[in-house]
Amino acid sequence: VQLQASGGGLVQAGGSLKLSCAASGTIFDINAFGWYRQAPGKERELVASITSSGRTSYADSVKGRFTITRDNAKNTVYLQMNSLKPEDTAVYYCGALIIRTSSWVWGRGTLVTVSS
Repeated sequence: VQLQASGGGLVQAGGSLKLSCAASGTIFDINAFGWYRQAPGKERELVASITSSGRTSYADSVKGRFTITRDNAKNTVYLQMNSLKPEDTAVYYCGALIIRTSSWVWGRGTLVTVSS
């Protein structure tokens, strides 16, 4: 499975961004998608995830502001980020949970910078 994330950039506090992640390869082997982020000097944090059945989960820090969705026809997962805060600044990574290995595969990150 290969993952390609896009959509990062610079935005002012209170603004919005939408990240996209296109998956290719053995798509049928994907159980769930997730978005992680890692800010400078901090550990990687799971921001949101969505299972193959559409069940979603969010970190408390983004609940009510971020929405994860997936388009199975396009093999793409999205992260809509609203009401962005400076503390949301991080490199965002798209991941896929592989059924066969029960492990996560990660794509290259995309940088999100929120200015105050």
